Amino acid sequence: MFVIGRTMHSFRKFFCSRWSCDVRLDGQTVVITGANTGIGKETARDLAKRGARIIMACRDMEKAESARRDIQEDSRNKNIVVHKLDLSDTESIREFAERIYTEEKRVDILINNAGVMMCPYSKTKDGFEMQFGVNHLGHFLLTYLLLDLMKRSAPARIVNVSSVAHTWTDRILEDVNSERSYDQVNAYGQSKLANILCTRSLAKRLQGTGVSVFSLHPGVVQSELWRHLNTPVQVAVKVFWPFIKTSVEGAQTSIFCAVEPGLEKKSGGYFSQCASARCSRAASDDGLAQRLWELSCRMLAITWE
Repeated sequence: MFVIGRTMHSFRKFFCSRWSCDVRLDGQTVVITGANTGIGKETARDLAKRGARIIMACRDMEKAESARRDIQEDSRNKNIVVHKLDLSDTESIREFAERIYTEEKRVDILINNAGVMMCPYSKTKDGFEMQFGVNHLGHFLLTYLLLDLMKRSAPARIVNVSSVAHTWTDRILEDVNSERSYDQVNAYGQSKLANILCTRSLAKRLQGTGVSVFSLHPGVVQSELWRHLNTPVQVAVKVFWPFIKTSVEGAQTSIFCAVEPGLEKKSGGYFSQCASARCSRAASDDGLAQRLWELSCRMLAITWE
């Protein structure tokens, strides 16, 4: 038992360590989607302690308000606000972006963190498969709508929370809306692969603007997202729970990508464990990234110059 305990401690120390940096964000504005729970909340807490103005973009306003009070009390930062954002509804996304342009002078950091994971088949209000619609298309549209303000706020950063689950599929353009068949695991992997591919494409489009963009794998994290898994997988998760990152630990790479000095030169990169990481061959395919970009624009009826 002692040996097992030592092994678990060593494992957690290596894979679940906290990143440390004293960078301040006074005077900067940060938008974080899904900031009311999990790694989004812990990311908001950390950046609030660095002095940033935090805009918590959340679907559940009751939970968001509770999280805001908790973060405000802990960080002693009163400059934290909550706004309604439902990433499964493009009208809500547009209303949120319009409010940001009306009320905010700048957006220095956008963290696209919210998501759904391996849920039963359903569609967004606009008819997109839920995981692809929320995890990819919702954030794609939000980034598109906020980008002019971010360019005016440059240097600025966009952080896309992806996952190692992007390696679970490479068939991203074959059936993005799962109309022929639905596999919740593949659909989730597809949405996370889309995050990385569009990060690569966006980085090229943003060259010379002062806005950089990164994607990341937060690690396997204790999260409400596990609630949709089937019973056998739920049991397995409970068995390995001691090895799984807490929300604080899972937030570290998001925080790293948001504040690490000099990271701009790695715009378009994929990160894990607060360091550059390798992604799958499909995630590195620039041709696939371009085709996905064009498809995403058509699905959302937008023109990205």
